[in-house]
Amino acid sequence: MKSESVLPEWSALLALQRSTHATLQVLATELADLDLTASEINALANLADGRSRTVSELGAAAGARPTTLTSVLDRLERRGHISRGSLPGDRRAVLIELTPSGRVTAATIRQAVTDLERRALAGLSADAIAGLRAALQALAEVSS
Repeated sequence: MKSESVLPEWSALLALQRSTHATLQVLATELADLDLTASEINALANLADGRSRTVSELGAAAGARPTTLTSVLDRLERRGHISRGSLPGDRRAVLIELTPSGRVTAATIRQAVTDLERRALAGLSADAIAGLRAALQALAEVSS
């Protein structure tokens, strides 16, 4: 079976990079009052469900290495959005939890993400959205 070549004028990875940049720009504008970086927004959005996570779990959800995430968590902790504690039964594991102000900020971020996604995908069919999710999952698993 002949492998399909990617046309030079279009690449899924380059399109993903452009769309990521565009969505981050929109979110940065819509959430400018929060004075957070894109990495901080990503971390809080992934904690918005209120579940505590270890640094490794949050890193996997946010698509960041735990070592990279540490500086993001330092800033969020200084701002009072998260607290860090130990995991019962494993003193080496650090458990990340939202503080009350972090829950409010995370809910604001999650709503902005939901609204942007709804606007961006409004013209797509359910099958197209399912295909998009499958493609994004496959790309995310390349590094696993």
